[in-house]
Amino acid sequence: MSGGDQLKVDFPTTKNFLTFRPPFFQRPPPPPTLFRLPTHSSPPPIYTYTFHISITHHHTHLPIYHYLNKNLSQMAATSATLKSITSVGKAFPTAAATVPATARDRVSFKNSAAPLLFRKLSTAAAFGRCESFTVKNQINPSESSRPAKVHELCVYEINERDRGSPAYLRLGQKPVNSLGDLVPFTNKVYSADLQTRLGITAGICILIKNMPEKKGDRYEAIYSFHLGDYGQISVQGAYLTTEDTYLSVTGGTGIFAGAYGQVKLQQLVFPFKLFYTFYLQGLAADLPTELLVTPVPPSPAVEASPAAKACEDGAAGPNFTD
Repeated sequence: MSGGDQLKVDFPTTKNFLTFRPPFFQRPPPPPTLFRLPTHSSPPPIYTYTFHISITHHHTHLPIYHYLNKNLSQMAATSATLKSITSVGKAFPTAAATVPATARDRVSFKNSAAPLLFRKLSTAAAFGRCESFTVKNQINPSESSRPAKVHELCVYEINERDRGSPAYLRLGQKPVNSLGDLVPFTNKVYSADLQTRLGITAGICILIKNMPEKKGDRYEAIYSFHLGDYGQISVQGAYLTTEDTYLSVTGGTGIFAGAYGQVKLQQLVFPFKLFYTFYLQGLAADLPTELLVTPVPPSPAVEASPAAKACEDGAAGPNFTD
């Protein structure tokens, strides 16, 4: 780019935009989006240009200051100024640079569909020196790519009194249930129709509050459903022994990888029989049909089938967890 050449940059009008504020020259500044390199005689002076880049997204304002100190005579010798400014990230707009057809120097903006949390901007001059900086977008990546379909799954948890569960550790050192008492547990998990042994539960409950007026307790529960080759589902949340409660689904493995959502816990017989209804999101595919059976209506009298209790062929999940 020779002295006097002009570089004009047009930006589209959108909610998300990049704004260039022109540098301050020793002479009166040119129009807002017009950059003009002054013609000078030998020996050429060294100019310092300051680009103020302001990135605005809704109510978030991120100022970025990038200072370029370049010898204009060297840039003219190589016939290049700023070669590219790249913006990577979904949150940035697509901007186009308009330059004369004969100009070899250009400013370009590129977009990527990848929802990244960090954006990297870089500048490069033709003589090879490259400067870059990375900024963190304060706006969370869009979660629209996460599967939102809700998959409903029902299972029974039954304590058949053959696993030494639950254990009660009175860390509160009081004769009654009190804050800090721990209850590790593990029980058997059956399909909703009680015809298939699927695996076990394993976890711990921390007593938060004893409620003698309700003849029950409030626990904070952290545990997992281990379902053999199907994978596992992890849950956490409040467990009240006197009423139905909802817990958060915090993750999963196997076919449950990426799972989130909630699960409804129905207390049938404390602490021996519980019925769960999972509302799972984030799964990559639909659940296997053998898990989507018609539930036996929950009641204190429910029992697993003899074949499921014995884990006979056809009455147990693949490599079920015991």
